[in-house]
Amino acid sequence: MSDKIVIIGLGYVGLPLARLFATKFPVVGFDINEKRIQELNSGVDATLEVSTDLLKSVLVAKPSDEKGLYCSNQLEDIAHSNYYIITVPTPVDKHNKPDLTPLYKASETVGKVLKKGDIVIYESTVYPGATEEECIPVLEKVSGLKFNQDFFAGYSPERINPGDKEHTVEKILKVTSGSTPEIGNKVNALYQSIITAGTHLAPTIKVAEAAKVIENSQRDINIAFVNELAKIFNLLDIDTHAVLEAAGTKWNFLPFKPGLVGGHCIGVDPYYLAQKAQEVGYHPEIILAGRRLNDSMGEYVATQVIKTMIKNDIKVNGAKILVLGITFKENCPDVRNTKVVDVIRALESYSTEVTVYDPWANPEEVKHEYGISCLSAISTGAKYDAIMLAVAHHEFQVLDLDTLKKDNAVVYDVKGILVSDVNGKL
Repeated sequence: MSDKIVIIGLGYVGLPLARLFATKFPVVGFDINEKRIQELNSGVDATLEVSTDLLKSVLVAKPSDEKGLYCSNQLEDIAHSNYYIITVPTPVDKHNKPDLTPLYKASETVGKVLKKGDIVIYESTVYPGATEEECIPVLEKVSGLKFNQDFFAGYSPERINPGDKEHTVEKILKVTSGSTPEIGNKVNALYQSIITAGTHLAPTIKVAEAAKVIENSQRDINIAFVNELAKIFNLLDIDTHAVLEAAGTKWNFLPFKPGLVGGHCIGVDPYYLAQKAQEVGYHPEIILAGRRLNDSMGEYVATQVIKTMIKNDIKVNGAKILVLGITFKENCPDVRNTKVVDVIRALESYSTEVTVYDPWANPEEVKHEYGISCLSAISTGAKYDAIMLAVAHHEFQVLDLDTLKKDNAVVYDVKGILVSDVNGKL
């Protein structure tokens, strides 16, 4: 029997993976969002990760034994596969505690159709041990099958970089693992068939889980360091970007830049590792210190904007401020866990009138997630007391800010990409 694959969760991670697997295998993509399924089956990906032409090239009209992708929200469509790959989000709650609800629900869904000999592979970022301690018991309970006897598991952490058209899924080396050595080899071979960059077979699932969670924790700590440098150098009236450029001339200096650290990975994953560390009696000082500093940057940026306005004799109460960008990164529609929201909230606390413009973001999604109105096109004739570049979209780099500024207006460049008429930057 040829391998048949189900991808559970068709977001930024699941869809590109499903599309790639569909070039060689029969694939069913499953998602509980009916609107998302309808859009995908018509060839439209709202995340912009997979182009319409590329998506349509693999779509099939119904589940089959031939290669291709069929997207569905119906349980019966995923009942006849032997590989189930789970790619659902792993967020944190309002207290920054890991929220495994999506993983539990996805595991329940798979458990309903799980058969003897099937392999369930998790890609969602978790703390070490979560797959075997949290997810496997759900599979066993719902299916009535025995782990590593009737069914097996693997873990292959996602390495998707939203909006990146150069480092696509097949071009990023993939870490793999299995619940037994034999299953590890099977999981590794499955990914080797589509990942041109190659694979690395980790000795255990826990090692693979730990490898993923430290990738983003390391980046988070490094960005926290340069954010702290930016705060120090601002007090010393030194250009942080000039300092980093000079230091970067040494071959082993790491090229991190200050900024707002949001998104579904770097701003979240360190909390998963910290939670597990605390459960076993260790308080992770550096990891949590980095998180605290990066989480504070929204308030800091807003304060810097307000201080610069005061220096320019601009009345703050009632001032009109234009925030350029609300997605968590440039040239990408992803607004999950965006820290620009922290800046907006802080600016509004000074009784300013904040307008948000982002040509990449979905205004309905922004309104639903954050209660913030977002323009997808800039209003002609509007003038602002302050303009803050929060996200380095291509569109903003060629935007004529002079047409949007009042006399004596402040321009604050969080990303450090503007070359002139800037009153402040990180």
